[in-house]
Amino acid sequence: MEIFSIDHHSHLPLHIQVEQLLRGLISDPEYQNGKLFPNEVDIAKRMGISRNTVRQALNKLVQEGLLTRKKGVGTKVSKNNITTKLNKWSSFTLEMHEKGVAFKTYDLKVDWVEADQATATLFGIVQKSKVLKLERLRGLDNGPIVHFISYFHPRVGLTPDEDFSRPLYEMLEKDHHTVVSVSKEEISATLADDHLAHILQVNTGDPILLRKRVVCDPGDRPIEYNLGYYRADRFTYAIDIAR
Repeated sequence: MEIFSIDHHSHLPLHIQVEQLLRGLISDPEYQNGKLFPNEVDIAKRMGISRNTVRQALNKLVQEGLLTRKKGVGTKVSKNNITTKLNKWSSFTLEMHEKGVAFKTYDLKVDWVEADQATATLFGIVQKSKVLKLERLRGLDNGPIVHFISYFHPRVGLTPDEDFSRPLYEMLEKDHHTVVSVSKEEISATLADDHLAHILQVNTGDPILLRKRVVCDPGDRPIEYNLGYYRADRFTYAIDIAR
């Protein structure tokens, strides 16, 4: 069994420390491949904390869709659904990394294209101006989950020669001095056409989630126009609303 260690003198609550440790286990290949998580009693004894504290951390990860618990069986990494939350925004790569989810890129295409009317209007440029288009098909080891299509404002300075395996917004800030500040989201339901059905490995006409995102800099100037097509059976959006 893994050796767990927490800091009993830290200002960070114990259940948060446990949650962070468990997130690390989620990304471990053994657990990704179906190995059962240690049980609550064993974790609690190793850490010298109460079972309720461990349960609180596990329940949080279950609620996020990262873990699946079955009575009489145990706790495993969830393979069927990925959940992202709308109360905190970051790049998809960084968000999945924080959750301990090992996403992979199945396909990546980048090229110059002519801006259509919608993109040109959003960016405030002439229609058919050249903009950089980035397409990424991403998912888990057992198949793709989301197809991203991004268009970037010409002033950003991105080219097809960039290393797009890096976290996108980190690259924009470090290499192009472009800071992302606001993400304006619109989510709707739609049906998979033949092309989306083929790449997402679903049937034509199956329901999918369409998320439109406009990413802006601190001056509220658009940087990226992104379309995300998610398999509805394997991806969930969640939102926390505080009064």
